[in-house]
Amino acid sequence: MNLSLALATAALLAAEPTNLPAGHPPVPPGTEASPATTPAAPGAGRMPEGHPAVDGAAAAPPGELPPGHPPMSGTGRAPPSAEELLRQLDTTEGLREREKTFEIAASLGRLYYVNGRHSDAATYLQQAEARGKATRELFLAQRKKLGKAAVPSAEAAGCGFSQGMAVDAMTAVAQERAKKGDVPGAAACARAALAPVLDVTVMRANSLFLTGDLAGALAAYAGVLDVDPTHEEALYSRSALLFETKGEDLAALKQAREGFDALVAAHPDSPRAEMAKRLSKTVEETVKAGGRKKLLATRAEDRRIRLSQAAAPGTDAPRPLSQEAIEAVQNTERTPELEQGLAKLVEEGEEHLARGRFQEALANYTRVVPFQPENGRAKAGMAWALVGLGRPMAARVWGVAVQSDPAAVEKLGDTLKTKGDAKGAKALWEKLASDAPDYSNKAGLQAKLTQ
Repeated sequence: MNLSLALATAALLAAEPTNLPAGHPPVPPGTEASPATTPAAPGAGRMPEGHPAVDGAAAAPPGELPPGHPPMSGTGRAPPSAEELLRQLDTTEGLREREKTFEIAASLGRLYYVNGRHSDAATYLQQAEARGKATRELFLAQRKKLGKAAVPSAEAAGCGFSQGMAVDAMTAVAQERAKKGDVPGAAACARAALAPVLDVTVMRANSLFLTGDLAGALAAYAGVLDVDPTHEEALYSRSALLFETKGEDLAALKQAREGFDALVAAHPDSPRAEMAKRLSKTVEETVKAGGRKKLLATRAEDRRIRLSQAAAPGTDAPRPLSQEAIEAVQNTERTPELEQGLAKLVEEGEEHLARGRFQEALANYTRVVPFQPENGRAKAGMAWALVGLGRPMAARVWGVAVQSDPAAVEKLGDTLKTKGDAKGAKALWEKLASDAPDYSNKAGLQAKLTQ
């Protein structure tokens, strides 16, 4: 805790006019002070130099302040600890309701924040943020007038701000520029005045998250990004929170990925950049799978397949099914009912593909192919499902389908288009044309692509 913060807080606590020396910490409520200094009685302790007499107060030993008295500036004594200052603040009646400057409210909020008192921190940080509302509105209005033109820096605009200048004072400069019609200057000065306000807002968002108010935290981060779309901490925190809490909301997940990508673009040398890249990729996989639950299910299925069909040492080919599994399939009687059931599974698989339900489609095809390994329609569907899911084995299975029966693959595109998935059909045909340059019906395939 630094002395300036302690003195600023002490100044806030002085509710009534006082006859204490300038800058002197307040005397606790209920203590009467006289402007005259009472001479010390023999053997009695002496108050610090310049301290008013306190009737009824026990004398302190020489060189010491009365018990519970805040330290005085310039005495060489250490400022109060955070715990001491928090105790004083907690027992100050009406402190939350008092009018405060931005700087005082921010200092109080920061004190509670760094000491893990996040509910209290959010209260004072919100008060500080409210003091910057006029500055925010001024900036947004001036930026809108600028259109696509960039907001200049405070230095380029000649705002004349100094280190530690109060937000209200900086806002007054921006308002004066706006009155004069200096839109770039007003925007630049207002943006500079908002810098500490944005820091406070991010801190409040963190406190809201830590106290369980996730919606409030997201709204606060978004408010920062409305002013500064490249704010590093707001970008990272908002995207991480969206990814963590909106795992089944594809629109929210896309926003999360955009935020991670924006952070990497704006801050490529940031310590967060590498993690943002990895998270962006994970979010992309989650969206492609259709949500976190489906992604986890997909990964579990991949692990199961890798365990049951692990590649033989030194080869890239899947290990054959166990002899028991092969015999079970071979010994299954091929009844009309079974054949009809397999055909229905293929039809359902194609319906799933046309609706983008790749995981469900794959589940259907894996029940058909062991019984009908030469079924080109089923192999084409399984290959396209794996491509849609982005599975590691997709390239190998797709290659087998294209080489063994490219016509079945092309026909699957026709089916998708018939079922309303024209985009999927075109993507399938384009991949087929690229991966099968010697396909006999390449001309017909190209004609479909130009329709």
